[in-house]
Amino acid sequence: MSVETKIAFDQSYVSDFSKQRNEPEWLTELRLRGLELAESLPMPKPEKTKIDNWNFTQFQHVVDAPQVDKVDELPEYILNLIGKEDRTDNFIVQRNSTPAFQQFSQDLKDKGVIFTDIATAVQEHGDLVKKYFMNQAVKVDEHRLTALHAALLNGGVFVYVPKNVEVDVPLQSVFVQEDGEASLFNHVLVVAEDNSSVTYVENYLSHSDDQASVANIVAEVYAGPNARVQFGAVDNFAKGITTYVNRRGHVERDGKIEWALGQMNDGNTVSDNTTNLVGDGSYADTKTVSVGRGEQKQNFVIRVNQWGKESDAQLLAHAVMKDSASSIFNGIAKIEHGATKANSEQTERVLMLSDKARGDANPILLIDEDDVTAGHAASVGRMDPIQMFYLMSRGISKQEAERLVIHGFLAPVVKQLPIEGVKKMLVEVIEGKVTK
Repeated sequence: MSVETKIAFDQSYVSDFSKQRNEPEWLTELRLRGLELAESLPMPKPEKTKIDNWNFTQFQHVVDAPQVDKVDELPEYILNLIGKEDRTDNFIVQRNSTPAFQQFSQDLKDKGVIFTDIATAVQEHGDLVKKYFMNQAVKVDEHRLTALHAALLNGGVFVYVPKNVEVDVPLQSVFVQEDGEASLFNHVLVVAEDNSSVTYVENYLSHSDDQASVANIVAEVYAGPNARVQFGAVDNFAKGITTYVNRRGHVERDGKIEWALGQMNDGNTVSDNTTNLVGDGSYADTKTVSVGRGEQKQNFVIRVNQWGKESDAQLLAHAVMKDSASSIFNGIAKIEHGATKANSEQTERVLMLSDKARGDANPILLIDEDDVTAGHAASVGRMDPIQMFYLMSRGISKQEAERLVIHGFLAPVVKQLPIEGVKKMLVEVIEGKVTK
C-alpha cells in the first residue's frame, strides 16, 4: 500500500493559521521552523516496526466543532466521562480542535493555578509557556513527526501549579475527534513548581472507524524539586486514526512523576513514554496497559533515563493481544555514569488470545554506573491454564473465566486512575475489545 507522504501545508498556510489565532511571534517562528525541518528530517524508526507506509499526512487540519454555554449541553458520552453527579469542578472539553467548554474553580485560580486550553495559554501566559514548550523534554528537531507537531499544533491544554501549592482535586481534559477527517495535533504542558502537587487525567476518543486521519500528540510534564505529578490517560482512537503519542517527563531533585496509561487505540500506534530523572532522589513510576485487536500494529517504548543519585524508576507494562494484532514493547532503563545508588525495576508481560496475534516484550537495562541496583522481567504467553481451571471448577463459564483473568491482568493501571468516570470508561473499553 502506497501512502502520500508530501506535506500538504506551506509557510503561508502556517503563518496565516498562527496569525488567526493571535499567537506571539516566538510561536509563529517555532511553527515555521518545524515546517522547514519536517521537509528534511527522517521519520522516527521504532524498533521492529515499519511505519513508512502508515498514514501521517492525510487529514483535515482544522474542523470546527460547536461550543456550548452549559455543561449539560455536552453530549451524553462526554458527560459520562466527567461524571453527571459527582463530576470534578475542573475540566476542559475539546471537540476536534475547538475548545468547547471549560470549568475551573475560583479557589484554584486564587492560588495561582493555571488550567486552560493551549491557545488561550499562549495569548495570556506566553512567556511562561515559552519557557517550557518544546525546550527540554521534547525537541522540535527530534524527527519529522515532532517537527510536524510544532508546525501544525491545533489543540491541547496548559497546567501550571506555583511553588508550594497542592492541588488536591484532579484536573481533567476530554479530547474528542468528532469528525472522521479531523486531526488532533495536541500539546499538553504540565508544570509543577517546587513543593507542589497535581493530578491530571486526559481522555482521547473518536467514533469514526473508516475515515483516515492522524493524531500527533505530545505531552511534556515538568516536576520541580520535591514536586509530585500524577498523570493518567486513556487513549481510545478509532481504527482509521494513525496515532503518534509522545509523553515525556522531566523530574528534578526529590520530584515524582507517576504515569497511569491505558492505550486502547484500534488503529496503528507509535507511543514513546520517556521520563528523565535529572535530580538526586527523583522518582518515576510508569504503568501502561494496552489491548490490541484486528490487524493493528503498535510499538511502545517506555523509557527512564537516570542521572540523579538515588533516583528510582519503576516500569510495568501489561498487554493483551488478540486476532492478528501485533505489538512491540520496549522497556528501557538507562542509568548514567554518576547516578550512584540509583534503582530501576521493570516488568513487561503480554497475554496472547490468538494463534495469529504477536507480542514482543523486551526489557533493556543500559547501565554506566557500578553502584546501582536494577532488575527486569518479561513474559509472552497464553492464558494460564491453572487460573482457568480454578475458575471453571467453581462453575464459571470459559468465556467469563477469560474475562476475569484479563481484567485482573490489566488491573494495576485501571485502579490507578483517580476519576471514577474515566476508570469506568477504561473498564468498558477493555470489556468491548476483549469480548468482541
